[in-house]
Amino acid sequence: MAQLLDIIKETNQSAAQILREFVEAEKLTWPLAAANFKGLEKVKERSFHFNGFDIRAQFNPERMLSSVSNVDKKSIAARKCFLCNENRPAEQDAIEFGDQFLILVNPFPIFKYHFTVSSNKHVDQRFTPNVRYLLELAVAMEGFTVFYNGPECGASAPDHLHFQAGESDFLPVNEDFDRLKSTARILYSRAETQVWAFDHFLRKMISIETNSMEEALRIIGVYYLHFQAMQVEKVEPMMNALCTFSEGKWIIHLFPRKAHRPTQFFAKGAEHILISPGSVDFGGVFILPRQEDFDKLTSENIVDILTQVCVDEDTFQELNEKIKQDLN
Repeated sequence: MAQLLDIIKETNQSAAQILREFVEAEKLTWPLAAANFKGLEKVKERSFHFNGFDIRAQFNPERMLSSVSNVDKKSIAARKCFLCNENRPAEQDAIEFGDQFLILVNPFPIFKYHFTVSSNKHVDQRFTPNVRYLLELAVAMEGFTVFYNGPECGASAPDHLHFQAGESDFLPVNEDFDRLKSTARILYSRAETQVWAFDHFLRKMISIETNSMEEALRIIGVYYLHFQAMQVEKVEPMMNALCTFSEGKWIIHLFPRKAHRPTQFFAKGAEHILISPGSVDFGGVFILPRQEDFDKLTSENIVDILTQVCVDEDTFQELNEKIKQDLN
């Protein structure tokens, strides 16, 4: 297997070109991937307009397994880890990233080019020990958004460290951020780094823009320290993260949460909506594997679901104040 950075150097191609070609090559030799990427042509979308931004809904039946996966300890212990090298399909090729990670084509795509970046070692999904890799991946995979789902926040393999990535222009949050950051609350501002809190975005979101990796790591560490103190009963605080790198800067969106799944996931009858929000949903695209849920979803449902899974206003304000005090 070749290293991504070596391929870039040897071919003089961009990471985006290399990764797109990688997907196309996998589709030629891996029937499951070919069929599911072909299925994206039939995906349906609807848009819901809110105050200054949209949230899209995507009907994507191939995401059923991910949406309903059991991630309790008993279920995890009873199955083989599908990210471990010895359990992966023989057709699934890989590109190496450093000594620890493999870039894999995700055979159940949401994006036109969808990747899972999996650890070579079977270690638990954890954020802070591995956040530097998230930032390094975003640089290497410029043009893509790299994201992290917490072990209780959408990760279908909470027992195996991994990130995912997809093309940046797919997620509305990337455009929304540029347009709405002037109306957000500034928590910290220096020449090379700014931190904002978004209070009126349906999602509770803290965003960092910086050209310094060390500053990014410092700010994320402050955020994590204070949020962890608010959820001491958790192995790690409930959160999702999105990271892009463009024009020499990282943009990192952090989403503090209080719940994995909303009541609609467990409801019966007409109230049932099969949705299990992860980073893509927080990025502005609600993934719905059932046609009936896609058809009946309303703006009110979206507001209610995000209210249930995000931290409440008081918690968010307390977290922001602690971060602001530490950084300033």
